[in-house]
Amino acid sequence: MDFNDSLSIGMDDFTDHEDMVIPDELPMMAVRDVVVFNYMIIPLFVGRPSSVEAVNAALAGDKLLMLLTQKDATRDNPEPEDLYTVGMVCMVMRTLKLPDGRLKVLVQAVSKAKVKKYVKTEPYCLVKIKPIVEAEIGETDVATEALMRTVREQTEKIMSLRGILSADLMMIINNIEEPGRLADLVGSNLRLKITESQAILEEADPIKRLKLVNDLLAKELEVSTVQAKIQSDAKEEMSKSQREYYLREQLHALQKELGDGDERGQEIDDLLRKIKKTKMPKPVRKEAKKQVSRMEMMHPDSSEATIIRTYIDWILDVPWKKGTKDRLDLKAAKEVLDDDHFGLEKIKERILEYLAVRKLNTETKGPILCFVGPPGVGKTSLGKSVARAMGRKFYRLSLGGMRDEAEIRGHRRTYIGAMPGRILQGLKTVNSNNPVFMMDEIDKIGSDYRGDPSSALLEVLDPEQNFEFSDHYMNMPFDLSKVMFITTANRSDTIPGPLLDRMEIIRLSGYTLEEKAVIARKYLLPRQITENGIQPRHLRFADTAIEYIISHYTHEAGLRNLEREIGKICRKVARKIAEGGKGPYAISRNTLDRYLGPPKIIPESELEALRQPGLVTGLAWTEVGGEILTIEVNLMPGKGKMILTGQLGDVMKESVQAALTYCRSRCDDLGIEEDYFEKHDIHVHVPAGAIPKDGPSAGITMATAIYSAVTGKKVLRKLAMTGEVTLRGRVLPIGGLKEKALAAVRAGLNKVIIPAQNEKDLAEIPAEIRKTMTFYPVKNMDEVVEIAFNRTVKKKEIKKP
Repeated sequence: MDFNDSLSIGMDDFTDHEDMVIPDELPMMAVRDVVVFNYMIIPLFVGRPSSVEAVNAALAGDKLLMLLTQKDATRDNPEPEDLYTVGMVCMVMRTLKLPDGRLKVLVQAVSKAKVKKYVKTEPYCLVKIKPIVEAEIGETDVATEALMRTVREQTEKIMSLRGILSADLMMIINNIEEPGRLADLVGSNLRLKITESQAILEEADPIKRLKLVNDLLAKELEVSTVQAKIQSDAKEEMSKSQREYYLREQLHALQKELGDGDERGQEIDDLLRKIKKTKMPKPVRKEAKKQVSRMEMMHPDSSEATIIRTYIDWILDVPWKKGTKDRLDLKAAKEVLDDDHFGLEKIKERILEYLAVRKLNTETKGPILCFVGPPGVGKTSLGKSVARAMGRKFYRLSLGGMRDEAEIRGHRRTYIGAMPGRILQGLKTVNSNNPVFMMDEIDKIGSDYRGDPSSALLEVLDPEQNFEFSDHYMNMPFDLSKVMFITTANRSDTIPGPLLDRMEIIRLSGYTLEEKAVIARKYLLPRQITENGIQPRHLRFADTAIEYIISHYTHEAGLRNLEREIGKICRKVARKIAEGGKGPYAISRNTLDRYLGPPKIIPESELEALRQPGLVTGLAWTEVGGEILTIEVNLMPGKGKMILTGQLGDVMKESVQAALTYCRSRCDDLGIEEDYFEKHDIHVHVPAGAIPKDGPSAGITMATAIYSAVTGKKVLRKLAMTGEVTLRGRVLPIGGLKEKALAAVRAGLNKVIIPAQNEKDLAEIPAEIRKTMTFYPVKNMDEVVEIAFNRTVKKKEIKKP
């Protein structure tokens, strides 16, 4: 019932029945979904037979009827336990019989009463009742007056929020001076639950009843306030949208009148035409058309329409079936590779093999190659040469420091600013589905809470899986099997095992001095001359000068520092020419210090004077190439103490212990007393103490150094060695032999002792190095001692593998 109806009926048509005598027994009628309060006049529709009989019985008597509310409104034939015991005695004022047999009854609440007993239940309920008399209230105190005023104010606010506020309504509310009557009138119109309304009805104390109504009013006011705000915001948004729609329709009408056409329809037609024209798989085409249909149904300025439009653009831009034709002329490809890079025969051979297979089988899948080598040897630039030799597009992606899996697989479209991963972005950039795709620094990829990119690459770098690679953004399979993936790394041990297993490892070692000189003359010098704006006629570079720069100003496996030094010379020449010099300027070994300053590196060959007992040269592998490792051992009277310095790792410390154990077991060969080591302290030092060192490959070097220090003999001139030693003196194989051999060459050493099991690796060393060096394969430390101290060298040496 509405406020307006209840108040007008309750006050204007109400007849006072305070002096009426109410019988002890009355017919009872159950009502549902409403609690009748005192002073109310309410219309009721009566349909149940028992209820019709109860009304007829009341009309036959004194027109009084007991109304009780059902606890469960769904019960059609409620039992006494299904009804509340407190209800309202009402007088039947008018009745109207409807055509369907029901009655429309207008009743007026007379008095609150409680059912004591059910006298009979058929054909209608006759109950014994006891009227509930409210407590008398004397003069209204300040607290009660304040409570009544609060109830009136809250009622006014609620009616205002609901839009039904009127002067007549407020006058009726303000004229009520009795707390109980005010509570009943306001409580009957709060749209409360049946249980809450019944609680108000059953409260006999007027003040407590008014407080209960006040609490419910406060709750209803809060709800009404929020509801009104929501409605206001929705209405405002609706008004804005309607206004925009109206203006847009006017704009369309004007455009149509001017002959400009419907841009929206034109855009949809253009998209459908592009989808039909673009080559793509059938499932992709079906999805694209579906998205266009969705976009057509949306408001063009909605955010969802923008997201769908971006998605459709990506579907159209990704090269599903667009690729380049491979250049399968092996001779031309070899010329391109040789023009761009000097040496690197193994890699060139692998590329030509792939082209040969591709020529015979056009359906072959792209290989997954991994170039592993020190910095500056040309891994990245080699990828460009491969693409040029094959006639393919080239794209480079740096993986160094990447930690987010979404960089590979993309973001899901539910995220704001979502886009595909870097794989599909790269293919879109080169507009080809079969480019040479280079992934740099795969050994430096990371992982954190955003995922593990290396795990996402497992699918990308597997020809058995990547033919249906699924990007999170596109959410449709894309064939990556035609892409030639090339990855680069400085070291392979930091690449996760499953990922490493999917790639074909091709190792690039450093360059020899001769190779560096050729590369500098053929590639580096012309490039630096061009970049620094000078002409070839301005500069005359002697071959001896280039070799001297390599040996005395750089110390690296690659070529970056060499190019920097050449660039420094070119910049100084450019300044002279800019200041008016004519040239040409001759660069020789004697004039280098004017351009580059004093030499930065003194080769080991020039430190030959430092040869002495206990000093042995070893070879080490690092991720930037091979290095020489000098081991120094000194003996002094003491108590058998071992001192290790030079920032040695745990493995290298264990190698020293194994070497010492071997030497102690050879006291007879050394010509010393058995308690010699107990009376002497041994100090093992590895220079460059600020650099951490570790690994087992210096084992035979440690043992030889201790042997040399004890006997006082010097090792063979220009000799280096590498190999792991055991307690029994066996020499075990090592890795990185080629890099170590190059390091020996750079240091001017021409004799190298290697483990016998590494003899097979000599095939990887360039022929020119094998011609200038002598390699001694050994199986145990006894053979190492014989060679190192020049006892039976001739029968052990091997020059050609």
